Amino acid sequence: MGRDVLPETELKEAIGRHRDTVFRIAYTYMRDAADADDVTQDVFVKLLCTDRAFKSDDHLRNWLVRVTINTCKSLFRRPWRRVEDIEDYAATLSLPTREHSEVFVAAMRLPEKYRVPIVLHYYGGYTTDEIARLLKVPSATVRTRLARGRTRLKAELERGEK
Repeated sequence: MGRDVLPETELKEAIGRHRDTVFRIAYTYMRDAADADDVTQDVFVKLLCTDRAFKSDDHLRNWLVRVTINTCKSLFRRPWRRVEDIEDYAATLSLPTREHSEVFVAAMRLPEKYRVPIVLHYYGGYTTDEIARLLKVPSATVRTRLARGRTRLKAELERGEK
């Protein structure tokens, strides 16, 4: 069987390694930094309380991503949910260049079905097969969403240049 709670040292290590990934995915869904912070905290509380034994760091990371996605989806059902201005939030990030900031803002404006696979693939480093398992959709659907998302992202960036 598992354990009662995750030992403190393991929890701290997991938070250190995966906090940014969990926050990025939460922000991708929620598009509000405060809500993403709440989701991140909830996910690590769930990790603390789980009795699941993880086979590897990849197993833990995939579990955290799946719990993050599920937590975000449950928050969508709440009537008070808000969406923060993406440009204001992008200004608070330490992105390397103005172009990076523009790509981030454009990506966050995409519909969720394109935004999430793009963030998981390009920022999270997941393969299309891994994304398919995390989102519970066929790999072909992920590849289609990535292609369509890139097309929309390119069009959005070109519109911004004019």
